Amino acid sequence: MQRFSCPHCGTRAYFHNLTCPCGRDLSFDPVAMAMSTVDPHCANRDTIGCNWSAPAPGTFCRSCAMSQVVPRLHVGDNERLLSGAERAKRWVLANLAQWGWFTPDDPGRRPHFLMLSEHTGGRALQIIMGHDNGEITINVTEADELIRLKRQLDLGEQYRSMVGHFRHELAHFLFDRLSESNPDFPPAFRALFGDERADYAEALRRHYAEPHDPGDDYITPYATAHPHEDWAETVAHLLHLVDFTDSFVSAGLSMQGVPADFRPYLETDTARLLGVAAEVAVAVNDINRALDNTDLYPFVLTTPVRHKITFAHGWLRDHLNRADTPELRSA
Repeated sequence: MQRFSCPHCGTRAYFHNLTCPCGRDLSFDPVAMAMSTVDPHCANRDTIGCNWSAPAPGTFCRSCAMSQVVPRLHVGDNERLLSGAERAKRWVLANLAQWGWFTPDDPGRRPHFLMLSEHTGGRALQIIMGHDNGEITINVTEADELIRLKRQLDLGEQYRSMVGHFRHELAHFLFDRLSESNPDFPPAFRALFGDERADYAEALRRHYAEPHDPGDDYITPYATAHPHEDWAETVAHLLHLVDFTDSFVSAGLSMQGVPADFRPYLETDTARLLGVAAEVAVAVNDINRALDNTDLYPFVLTTPVRHKITFAHGWLRDHLNRADTPELRSA
């Protein structure tokens, strides 16, 4: 994520800041990708700390407007949990905006989010995160770090985060958008990932009954379940790699193997992008190990996985130029 500054005094501002030490209120303008001191505030600013600009006073920002259902904020820790989940959503939407997704220039449909909590005031609710025809269900309970860590350990996952959940579920939505906008996408996808028309429920049943090792062909065990999940895991990891590399260079850090003028979100050569990301990951992994912390990126990018990431990178980065369906352009 790029660095920001207060437009009044020039002090560094972070993506989620509500105020500047100079006393000015800050809001993030997702169109300009910059901080503002004059834009109307999101209607969720006082309740869940949303710092994005809104189209008009008293309205929701672009991110909060996508959340069609939210939990009862007066029940348990739901206000804090929703705040953390929406914070992660804003981060991921800002990432995708750098490739033109959901911006004013993007003519395609937007996702809708069902932000649900296990805390209902009565019996705990079981929530399955997922995507269905444009609706993305998110379990905000996992914004609690201890709960999320326990589930990560129970499931034997190397990585689990709210940002990761949004990247994964949004990837399913992006698949639908790409399939709608360009008839070349589905056959190209099937040649690499397999036929996504295979029975999804049966594939998941088999996966949970007999989990498969990812081997060299998949980035995670869950990616082996079905072509849809392979795509979602691949896209999520692409976004992980691009964004932590972008954060590294935006912080002004430099090292051998990382060009001084490198712009990850503008890079068109996926092999070069992954090479630089690997250099950053290894360096930060070494730093984390010195503190006895977990690795920043504990995954191996095999040749088949790199091919899949290259495919996803090309389509996601260049989707506006490839959207040639008239119905999409008039949506």
